[in-house]
Amino acid sequence: MNFPLPDLSPAIPELLMCGLALIVLLADLLIKKKEIIALISLVGVAFIALSLGGPGGTTFGGMYISDGYSSFFKLIFFINIILTVLISIKYIAVEKVNYGEYYSLILFSSIGMMIMASAGDLISLYLGLELMALSTYVLAGFMRQNIKSNEAALKYFLLGAFSSAFLLYGISIIYGLTGTTDIKAIASFIHERDLTGNLSLLLSVSFFVVAFGFKVAAVPFHMWTPDVYEGAPTSITAFMSVGPKAAGFAVIGRVFMIGFASVKVDWAAILIPIAILTMAVGNIVALSQSNIKRMLAYSSIAHAGYALLGIIAATSDGMSSMMTYLMIYAFMNIGAFAVIIMLRSEGFRGEDIEDYQGLSKTHPLAAALMLIFMFSLTGIPPTAGFIGKLYIFMSAINAGYTWLVIVAVIFSAISAFFYLRIIMYMYMRDPKQEVVLTKSFANGVALAITTVAVLLIGVFPTVVLNLARAAIKGF
Repeated sequence: MNFPLPDLSPAIPELLMCGLALIVLLADLLIKKKEIIALISLVGVAFIALSLGGPGGTTFGGMYISDGYSSFFKLIFFINIILTVLISIKYIAVEKVNYGEYYSLILFSSIGMMIMASAGDLISLYLGLELMALSTYVLAGFMRQNIKSNEAALKYFLLGAFSSAFLLYGISIIYGLTGTTDIKAIASFIHERDLTGNLSLLLSVSFFVVAFGFKVAAVPFHMWTPDVYEGAPTSITAFMSVGPKAAGFAVIGRVFMIGFASVKVDWAAILIPIAILTMAVGNIVALSQSNIKRMLAYSSIAHAGYALLGIIAATSDGMSSMMTYLMIYAFMNIGAFAVIIMLRSEGFRGEDIEDYQGLSKTHPLAAALMLIFMFSLTGIPPTAGFIGKLYIFMSAINAGYTWLVIVAVIFSAISAFFYLRIIMYMYMRDPKQEVVLTKSFANGVALAITTVAVLLIGVFPTVVLNLARAAIKGF
């Protein structure tokens, strides 16, 4: 009996990424200079990014979807890989963990994210999530001699496994209720049988909220974030703060906006208090942090709360503004971590906020770059962070959530304290000690890309906005 081979053209980027990841894994056996492996990864990812404009459609019986929505998120993942590899080259050498599998794990984790963004079925979604998660667990504990890194990996693994169990339980309930795991078929079944108010359905939705809330670090599923961000290698902290978060929002958008569209009122009622708590805990607890990586961890939690407003709005504008926000967040957050990596040298970690005292006097360029990223994270014009918050707040207001936006603006004002405190330390304090920057060409390229992107998007935002709006058409 002959079984026809499915049309693989919608999955070309993922197939190419799998090939690249395997090539990088094998290259580690033959190449001693790991910088060459990094270069192979960069060139390969840049080449694969060009295939994003290829033919769309579905494959594997509708389990895999290639559309504008998934392509936009894959662009974020490619940006994340390229910037992470650039900031990693010198950093992992300083940390003495310059192993070739580091780059292949980043690629495998990103393949998982790409599968999540294109998942048209809950089973393919779960497979992508596990591929992403398992690779990231290893990366979090990559500094094997560092106790904090070991602790980060173990906490991330245990809580990640717990959230995966919630996801599987949610999938099993929805399958028992509808008889399918296809997201569009689930939506049709719920609509046709008018299951609004069904307790089993609401229980399944709640389990999905828990599982996805863990991936995007929403409160109260955020417990892992500060310890993992602090303990993981700084380059991986940057990678985790963007990639898994964007992948989480990609599946939230597809599952809730399509699969659970008929019960929008119910899941919005669950997400609203979660968004408020996420903004509150993220911004308030960040005020007391003395470690800059922990501070940025709570900052990351708060930004997940802002992005949730786009999901809650449940409109095309809300979705496109959420996507724009995540794109902007990738540039400004990785840029901030690139500056932190510059301060890491032999015998000096540069992770304490007091280490930035007087940085403008000893290293004015590094201080100026950090100032730009802190302004953007705060949402001060003319940086990209202002544009991201403006459009996501406007989409929520247009959807009738003016009161929720007022709450978000209050918490955003609170965030100015801990972001601008870094600037105060850099520009209004005298140096406590001589800080030697670890400079490298690759890290400089990453800083140049992120700085230009943050400033250009802040002044000319229409390119990214139009890209997001075009991606959401037909979604």
